[in-house]
Amino acid sequence: MAKDYYSVLGVPRNASDEEIKKAYRKLAMQYHPDRNPGKEKWANEKFKEINEAYGVLGDPQKRRQYDQFGTVGDIGDIFGSPFTRTTFEEMMRDFGGAGLRFDFLDDIFGDFFENVGASFSFRSFSGGPRKVRFKVWPGQEINLDEIFSQVCRPQQQDVCYELAISRREASQGVRKILKRKGKRLEVKIPAGVRTGNMVRLRNARLISDGLPGDILIKVIVK
Repeated sequence: MAKDYYSVLGVPRNASDEEIKKAYRKLAMQYHPDRNPGKEKWANEKFKEINEAYGVLGDPQKRRQYDQFGTVGDIGDIFGSPFTRTTFEEMMRDFGGAGLRFDFLDDIFGDFFENVGASFSFRSFSGGPRKVRFKVWPGQEINLDEIFSQVCRPQQQDVCYELAISRREASQGVRKILKRKGKRLEVKIPAGVRTGNMVRLRNARLISDGLPGDILIKVIVK
């Protein structure tokens, strides 16, 4: 029996595109495993369901086919349509703003990356002991096109850190030592920085990782 994607997202069949998108984003937050401690496996399965449903209903052409025939020949993936991909970017921003992790998405979309021969992992953007986080930097947007364009060459990805400094350090400037993979890197923070300012260490990953890529420091003034 064909799946009732409208029921999965909890919307009526005459729901507008905007209502379907809002329902998907709301359910994505609801079924995030961090918000379902002890029920992570169940939450992952529910998350897979809503992504499959939105992959169809969030794309106008697939939705028309589904409404007419009750099924879609090739569901594809949520990244294949500019409509659903844009909403996925918004969902990632929702997660980042709520401090939720991203690594569980490897289990959700792992098959997709394997099928395209990719070594991309959402774990690269999850919080950890080194405060490596996936962030929406001031004036910038999360752009999955840019992320996926690096799937086949992950060695060229930059790395982002957060660095908290005092107001005095921000006004006077300061030098800090960043330790990454056993290597020490000096970070020079110029005077007058504000929260959200970025400091780029060009080609610093050549030193720490032996791979191309910059290290970016997002300054947090406390």
